[in-house]
Amino acid sequence: MSTDSSATADLTGPTTAHSGGEGDPGSARRGSGGRSHRRGQRRRASRAARLTVSYGLLTAGAVFVLFPLYMAVVTSLLTPGEYGHQPPLLWPPHPQWHVYVDAFTSGGMGHYMLNSLIQSSAITFGTVLTSLFAAYAFAYLDFPMKRVLFVVVIATLMVPFEVTVAANFQTISILHSYGTTLGLIFPFLAGSLGIFLLRQAFLQVPKEMRDAAFVDGYGELGFLFRVATPLVRPMLATLTVITFLGAWNQYLWPLLLTANNANIRTVQIGIRALYQSNIQSVGEYLAGTIIGVAPLIIILFVFQKQLIANLHAGAVK
Repeated sequence: MSTDSSATADLTGPTTAHSGGEGDPGSARRGSGGRSHRRGQRRRASRAARLTVSYGLLTAGAVFVLFPLYMAVVTSLLTPGEYGHQPPLLWPPHPQWHVYVDAFTSGGMGHYMLNSLIQSSAITFGTVLTSLFAAYAFAYLDFPMKRVLFVVVIATLMVPFEVTVAANFQTISILHSYGTTLGLIFPFLAGSLGIFLLRQAFLQVPKEMRDAAFVDGYGELGFLFRVATPLVRPMLATLTVITFLGAWNQYLWPLLLTANNANIRTVQIGIRALYQSNIQSVGEYLAGTIIGVAPLIIILFVFQKQLIANLHAGAVK
């Protein structure tokens, strides 16, 4: 009996010691799992802290950028006696909404916005169309001095518009287009930025697709409009928005061309005229400014994701 007990003790003793000792694989796995869990928690906490800081900085930046616009809206709604209030009012006690109606009707902002819409739309259409053809030629066709011409096109990106004002003004005068809508549009019907962006987009389209399109009976124009253009549509939309915003914000050229013809004034010149004619009505002037900026804000808000995505993709490529 004692022999059986000692034999049992000999068998169970090492097992008990092994299961509770430091070399137990199960204990090691449990300790390793605990450390991994703690490391995961620390990584998640660190990621959450970074996101909090990032969103906090972005929110602060947005407030810093949008606060002047907000104050312009608030000031436009104040009464004349509230303009010099100290500290400045952050909310209009008695909103004067009629100033927006006055700026749009009697201030002429409705007419100026229509002129800007016609001018900007024509410039955008012309720029996109010429950029499409030129970019396709630089991307797919072979012709003499192709590289040299492309370098010249890119080099014009570094030439400020102010350098070409005199030459453009002389050209418009020769064409007898001074003081006309055509004079506002004509110098901007082609742009090197659009050619560069669309050429880079066309280069991402495999040339085998062009060969396949030719086999199917498409010519150059058929391949351009039925195959290549749909494939670069995101970049085309980005170019359209950028061109429209630039045309809408033009100031120097419309100022020169509309000096003797108030009927073709654009929004930016109309705001200047509104300020000069209603120097005592600060609210109406600011209301006109907000009306002129509103279309740009709407366009940026609608197309912001597409703009950022396409420009970021182009930068990465």
